Amino acid sequence: MAAEVDVAAGALLTVWDGARERTANRISTAQLRAVMLVERQDGINLRRLAAGLDMLLSSASRLCDRLVAAGMLEREPGRADRREISLHLTAEARSLLAELREDRRQHLATILADMTPEGRAALLRGLREFDEAARARVVRPVSPLVPQPDEPDTGHLSEVRDVVDAPLSWSNGETAVFRTA
Repeated sequence: MAAEVDVAAGALLTVWDGARERTANRISTAQLRAVMLVERQDGINLRRLAAGLDMLLSSASRLCDRLVAAGMLEREPGRADRREISLHLTAEARSLLAELREDRRQHLATILADMTPEGRAALLRGLREFDEAARARVVRPVSPLVPQPDEPDTGHLSEVRDVVDAPLSWSNGETAVFRTA
């Protein structure tokens, strides 16, 4: 079963990778992960960012230096402790993420339009169950790109519901997948 899921998921990963290559080629994959983690946890400090990315503090610091230089992150002294730095996204970073997600959703919508409503509903049910099982199995998320249970990505879920409930002629709905950028 695992091998069959691995093969079947290949097309989905291709859509994600394609969107990443088309829209986020201005920053590396590691930088994109950092930007997405800062998006989820606005004001995160460097130590928490390093932990969330599973990297050394010095590596996270250099990564942030590059993101600040690229105009993707802003550093702000902490409110409680001025020695601590909070990280925030710039408008350019938010625009990049919006562009990435829009590209991915357009390609997913095209593929989902070729499926039956029943197939789309089954896919969504299966992905939700898979997500729940994966979250129950891991102590911390596999990636900072996965929304946390206490921070539901409700905006994307409503878009997914629109896709599942759409008629066969559906062609421009959006969907969101929680795993990667």
